[in-house]
Amino acid sequence: SLAGIMLLEVFLLLGTVIIYFLLSKKKEETLPFKEGWWGKGQKPDTEEDTTIWPFKVETTEEELSDLFRRLDQARFTEPLENSCFHYGTNSVYLRKVVSYWKNQFNWKKQVEVLNKYPQFKTKIQGIDIHFVHIKPPRLPEGQSAKPLLMVHGWPGSFYEFYKIIPLLTDPASHGLSDEHVFEVICPSIPGYGFSEAPHKKDFNSVSAASIFYELMLRLGFNEFYAQGGDWGWLICTNLAQIAPNHMKGLHLNLASVTNMGFVHLLSVLLGRYLPGLFGFQDEDVKRMFPFLKKGLYRILLESGYAHIQATKPDTVGCGLNDSPVGLAAYILEKFSTWTDTEFRDLEDGGLERKFNLDDLLTNIMIYWVSGCIVSSMRFYKENLQKGIGTQKHERLTVQVPTGIASFPHEVMHTPQAWAQKKYTNIVSFHFMPRGGHFAALEEPELLAEDILQFVGKVEKEQLWRKK
Repeated sequence: SLAGIMLLEVFLLLGTVIIYFLLSKKKEETLPFKEGWWGKGQKPDTEEDTTIWPFKVETTEEELSDLFRRLDQARFTEPLENSCFHYGTNSVYLRKVVSYWKNQFNWKKQVEVLNKYPQFKTKIQGIDIHFVHIKPPRLPEGQSAKPLLMVHGWPGSFYEFYKIIPLLTDPASHGLSDEHVFEVICPSIPGYGFSEAPHKKDFNSVSAASIFYELMLRLGFNEFYAQGGDWGWLICTNLAQIAPNHMKGLHLNLASVTNMGFVHLLSVLLGRYLPGLFGFQDEDVKRMFPFLKKGLYRILLESGYAHIQATKPDTVGCGLNDSPVGLAAYILEKFSTWTDTEFRDLEDGGLERKFNLDDLLTNIMIYWVSGCIVSSMRFYKENLQKGIGTQKHERLTVQVPTGIASFPHEVMHTPQAWAQKKYTNIVSFHFMPRGGHFAALEEPELLAEDILQFVGKVEKEQLWRKK
């Protein structure tokens, strides 16, 4: 009968739709590798040169005399009385920084510090990629080094990892267990530090992940671990989605979830009163509520820079690239507030409580001498211009074993219950006793210990999927 045939057709159609969804879900598990070309002009027909060559940080006398001339001619604005760091970097303190920069800071000595670890460059997808590559000075009997990719963010640099590197490549000498010893690879994100900036639009986190994947393969690493915070969180997350069978484990000191569902919304409203229902622990409640103050207002108060950089990075970037004092003011404000939001209440932004001026100025100098501030800011536009939650990688989960170190002063707290929806294989989630956004620089021991215990778990339980 006609009705029977129609019913059959409906069932066939439904069946097809269900099978399609089941199959496409299976297919959707990995993120496609992004084969880009970011060099100038037309892509050449020739094969890419895969040579890796040594690199050293070098600056000329002309560059330094130009810097000092600009520092000498700086114009300062009087801050408001008692404004501390609430209006941004306080210029009374900024004058002190500039005075230190001119009279005490020894850039030549810091260049030697930068060059104490071997650095290299190699051309990938049309641009020169800079990276630090440190092998362990010694290995315990019968052990091999585990490759670990560490990715920085904005406004940081590869230098953020200089204090944690020895703890990972030579743990025994620093009172840590040498059960696992690492060979560490710290690249500069294209457009940051000494990596060439992309010359074309649309270079986003997936592009960076694809380039770093190619870098690891080029270095001969077929299986590796990855670690990141800030943009490093997203780049390493994308890399786990592109190459899940090559990444043994993913360790993050920031885990943000961009696809928020109805349950998330509910947990924001009710989580304070019914924490157990949403899988919140006491510490989650302490860090997240009251949500208006610790969530929404904090984001609004601290994300103005992101809005500018996601829309018109080149405009504000012009001033920062032209003025070392402006650059320092812009970057130091982040190192203050993202280390502890309460530092806004201090005249000096609390900057020297957790860092020293040599380290802070070395990071700023990497931006200054490479002239990369504008290209580093563009990364926000490339990642955010299509809107939050619209990209394929935001819809995909991460199956790679994941470890999360949750620092108490991170700008936004992500509870494990939220992270679990994205990272389906969390094997360690720890509330860290202290520390903020720049964990590797601020609390290298804490972060190193957490990475070591996480890798220990992955190795012991053989958690990664061998193909």
